[in-house]
Amino acid sequence: MVDAPFSVAGLSIGTRMTVIRLADGNLFLHSPSPLSSELVAELEALGRVKCIVAPNKIHHLFVSDYAIAFPDAERYAAPGLEKKRANLDFHHVLGPTPPEAWAGQLEQVCPQGADYVSEVVFFHPASRTLLVTDLVFNVQHTESTWTKIWLKLNGAYQRFGPSRMFRALIRDRQAARRSLDQILQWDFDRVIVTHGIVLQQSGKRMVRAAYDWL
Repeated sequence: MVDAPFSVAGLSIGTRMTVIRLADGNLFLHSPSPLSSELVAELEALGRVKCIVAPNKIHHLFVSDYAIAFPDAERYAAPGLEKKRANLDFHHVLGPTPPEAWAGQLEQVCPQGADYVSEVVFFHPASRTLLVTDLVFNVQHTESTWTKIWLKLNGAYQRFGPSRMFRALIRDRQAARRSLDQILQWDFDRVIVTHGIVLQQSGKRMVRAAYDWL
């Protein structure tokens, strides 16, 4: 996992990229974070970057940097992102079926009902890990007063779950519930969030409770 500071509209919410070594030794990068020459060297020491994954229509800001640094890697877009960021020239659009690059190693669901975000959620069975971006936050501390106020107003401070903003973006609750039920069929315990602290255990119970309102 690569943690990095990240601010948007004055909010210091941080971001996290997750790196998974696939069976062939190549690397799967989930939600690219700010890139530096030091990070490029660390990644190259781990293996060849093969898959650059933008997992929703919001988490795409640094994909172009990775495309330049790793020109042989294939870029994967959440549904609809390939139109929003046509300049990134994605090779693949994610769907409900894992592509050949990680078939049998990662599973995925494209949750329905929140098309503005269009997030793709991944499951890594070998480590019983759920991989999310904005489906849930888990920010337990921030030095920024403004960020703390915003997160509290959004119901996303010192609480594992979706922000009020994300909840408002769910326009089809029945479709969202069906997608959540698919996710809850997976045998996961850990949840790697993009914003906040990684939940190391009790992940399925916590996700179920966070979305009991559906």
